[in-house]
Amino acid sequence: MGKNLKGKELGTGFSQRKDGLYQARYKDRFGKTKTLYGRKLSELKEEYAVAVASNINFISIRQEISLDTWFVQWVDIYKKKSVRPNTLREYTHIYNKNISPFMGNRNINSIVKSDIQWLVDKAYEDHYQHERQNKIKVILSDMFARALEDDLVSKNPCKGVVIRTAKQIKAKALTVEEQEIFFEACKNTFYDNMFHVAVNTGLRPGELFALTKNDVDMENGFIKVDKTLVYQKYLTDERKTFHLEPPKTKQSYRKVPINSVCKKYLEKQFELKDIVSKKRPKEQNDFLFVTKYNTPLNSVIYTDAIRSIVKKINDLRSLDDAFPFFSGHTFRHTFATRCFENGVQAKVVQSYLGHASLKMTMDLYTHVLEDKLSTDIEKIVPETKSNVVDFKGRTA
Repeated sequence: MGKNLKGKELGTGFSQRKDGLYQARYKDRFGKTKTLYGRKLSELKEEYAVAVASNINFISIRQEISLDTWFVQWVDIYKKKSVRPNTLREYTHIYNKNISPFMGNRNINSIVKSDIQWLVDKAYEDHYQHERQNKIKVILSDMFARALEDDLVSKNPCKGVVIRTAKQIKAKALTVEEQEIFFEACKNTFYDNMFHVAVNTGLRPGELFALTKNDVDMENGFIKVDKTLVYQKYLTDERKTFHLEPPKTKQSYRKVPINSVCKKYLEKQFELKDIVSKKRPKEQNDFLFVTKYNTPLNSVIYTDAIRSIVKKINDLRSLDDAFPFFSGHTFRHTFATRCFENGVQAKVVQSYLGHASLKMTMDLYTHVLEDKLSTDIEKIVPETKSNVVDFKGRTA
């Protein structure tokens, strides 16, 4: 209970200063002490009542906001117009798979750091690697950062959360022998041209699918990369469909040089595309690489095409000598590996691949560079008694 200068009780939270000014104190929704001032006690009490009531009302309203509710608002207000549809689809998938089932019905201001750490640990225990764990943290961190801006929470509980597994990246590439075996088996098959272009350019699958004849400059010897083709169901789609989108990063806009082998198979693909287009006049499009029905390609078709070649190889092999299955992205890693093995500088390889940073390229292909260093060092003539000269100039 506070008192005025004459010692009269004013009520809890109220007091009078030596200069005669009345003051009232209360704690806001974040536990911080707030002070109001006034010359007239009656007016101050009225202002105090309104402030306390508003604070209580704010808390009761905000306590009803669940994480699921906030995710929908976060997507609608902050993400729909600022990120690519494919990224938005990924956010939604990860949220629905790794976050919502465990705390989607929790009030956002009841979630603390230990809850987020548990969620990341749960992903680790479920064998999700660094990338998925990090994206869980990134999504929640941005959600709570926006909630903090709107005064919905007092702090961001994601700060200090630890990813439990070290980021280990080793890009899978075909060995020279495996590359020769695969391309011997796929000779004269429908997708032979595409596989050769993929392994000689390092294009991402979506970039390969989006290529048109106009993107290929035979005279100057390069392929222009300025788009990617994805097959996904976005939030506004009723079902999966094809979407032409910008490349993955700013650095992904690039010109990739083409060698003589690549030119040969591009020319063959021009002819094949014309044949397929004439056979399927109702399915017209500008894409260079298509199915036998002249329809666009997606990652599933690409993977199945590779699988059919691997199966053909393994039909003539024993189980313990089976040729390893690989994804379409392996052609990209194989291209980069051959570049490094043949002495192409890392900065140049980065530009070919369209990586956002040199560090990304180095992280992916550190093992290739280490292997090359080990091989190169063996090229140095070993020191022997016959070629060692002592300090007096005599042969030892």
